[in-house]
Amino acid sequence: MTHTPQPKGADNPDQDQFLTILSREDALARFEAALFPRAVPSEPRSLAAALGCALAEDVVAPIDVPPFDRSNVDGFAVRSADLASVTEAAPVRLILNDEVIACGVAPVRPVLSGTATSIATGGPVPRGADAIVMVEHTQPSGMRAIEIRRAASPGQFISYAGSDIARGEALLRAGTIIGSREIGMLAACGIAQVNVARRPRVAIISTGDELVQPGQALRPAAIYDTNGAIVTAAISENGGEAHFLGAIPDDDALLEAAMRKALATSDMLVLSGGTSKGAGDVSHRIIGRLGEPGIIAHGVALKPGKPLCLAVCDGKPVIILPGFPTSAMFTFHDMIVPVLRRMAGLPLRSDAKVTARVPVRIASELGRTEFVMVSLVEGPDGLIAYPTGKGSGAITSFAQADGFLRIDALADQLPANAQTDVTLFTPHVRVPDLVIVGSHCTGLDLVTAPLAHAGLAVRSIAVGSLGGLAAAKRGECDFAPIHLFDEKTETYNTPYLTEGLELVPGWRRMQGIVFRKGDRRFEGLSAKDAVRAALADPACIMVNRNQGAGTRILIDRLLGGMRPDGYWNQPRSHNAVAAAIAQQRADWGMTIAPVAHASDLGFIPFAEEHYDFALVKARKQRPAVQAFLDALASEAGRAALERAGFRPA
Repeated sequence: MTHTPQPKGADNPDQDQFLTILSREDALARFEAALFPRAVPSEPRSLAAALGCALAEDVVAPIDVPPFDRSNVDGFAVRSADLASVTEAAPVRLILNDEVIACGVAPVRPVLSGTATSIATGGPVPRGADAIVMVEHTQPSGMRAIEIRRAASPGQFISYAGSDIARGEALLRAGTIIGSREIGMLAACGIAQVNVARRPRVAIISTGDELVQPGQALRPAAIYDTNGAIVTAAISENGGEAHFLGAIPDDDALLEAAMRKALATSDMLVLSGGTSKGAGDVSHRIIGRLGEPGIIAHGVALKPGKPLCLAVCDGKPVIILPGFPTSAMFTFHDMIVPVLRRMAGLPLRSDAKVTARVPVRIASELGRTEFVMVSLVEGPDGLIAYPTGKGSGAITSFAQADGFLRIDALADQLPANAQTDVTLFTPHVRVPDLVIVGSHCTGLDLVTAPLAHAGLAVRSIAVGSLGGLAAAKRGECDFAPIHLFDEKTETYNTPYLTEGLELVPGWRRMQGIVFRKGDRRFEGLSAKDAVRAALADPACIMVNRNQGAGTRILIDRLLGGMRPDGYWNQPRSHNAVAAAIAQQRADWGMTIAPVAHASDLGFIPFAEEHYDFALVKARKQRPAVQAFLDALASEAGRAALERAGFRPA
């Protein structure tokens, strides 16, 4: 059967230019330039059906998780101040309130001084209580009382509202592969359906007169088709919907018909064999007749893999891999996987080491083998493993960690700067391109979004302003977000910088007093007058912030040494403060305006604080650092911050 080539076919002498050997970088650049940019088609899927898919868009948390302050143990909700002087020799007796708080039961009675309320693991913490005492650490004392011989610290055994997931934060980024951990995060927020990238349909054809499919009898001079099975599996591993169409002999007409049919029903076509210039290799000659622009590269400077042929036919990639299996898979993973994963909306694959330094001391309990989940970042001398630190009940501890380290049962700690083995959750952990350690703000998500969308891995670890400065001084991060006011100079942040750090202005955010709308104790007052009114009312409970937080410094300035009821209630986020007030476990506190407005709370402005970045000078020229600085200064970034209620510097 004879087939007459079209004028633009590969048989045409003009096509000889494509037989020039290109460098790997040049070939890949030409191939990607002919294919991208292009939209990634998406489709809605239920959580169960989304397993293994890539998110097509960012997912923002619609609620706080947990949605209320909850107990981590079975025990009694108490006021820690009642137990300040307790010892084994001088126990404290507390009267039990006449309610038992179980999971799903909203508390009714407040915990007053000298009282306690029985509470189960997961139960909501009642008003007035700021700590939980384990039932094992108490003794009955009459019908309706208990005796306690151990002091309780504020916040003991309490998970604060939003301490795991804060409403409005970027829960998962576009391109995230949905596994069981991600499904747990989505379910915890009540999300039942997500938009995922539609897997590109990829047709696979093996070529060659000598091929026999596995399971069939092997005739003389024939070989089994290894590439068909390998390539099909590799496509499925990397986000494609693989369809193996069998092996086609080296017949021009048969092969062209099969290739045209495959392209009509698929997003990509991958062939193996038929890429060299021998008389029996016809695949590359057919490509010129299938669509524009045709062959992009035929012959790449790879060993193995030189005969690789890359083409684009009317917007669809067509790849002809070398026939030898080793060459085929080397070139597929090196040259084709990046394109396939990009079409599938997936992040690039990369490997990670498994030995890391732990920068902080991790205390452990003697007699128990402990597994600590960690996030990996790149430090001056190699990988650094940061403990996730959100607690055993936090879904994000598991979902956002790269792996875990093990502390032996005979050790009571892992000392700071210890080198340790990290067991990875997946074989393809990517060390982040940009590391931000310090005070968290929802504005960070807005600035880092373009970086994440550009394929850069960004990791933000919230340890507070002072903790971030310490990490920056050790060279463990690129930026440390801080908002620290210096009373001596009456300026923000600059006085706290040391050698090797540079201040990058960020944005301004209004801090103020928050309360429930309609509360006459606060309506119409200034911040200072509102605090005075709160201090004058013994029934008015505050909610504070953790030591080391910039917000805590502002609160202490307002209080002037006073320690009102609720002072030792110290959640670690703005969202937790808003939740405590909205749910009437506290009456007032301090947070930023965007969080107050999102929670529909009353807000009294107090001070516009400076949320800036301490940049580690030695890391300034890193591409991801420059990308962050560009995003921070861009018109789009500034506009996004303004829409969210921040004022760019």
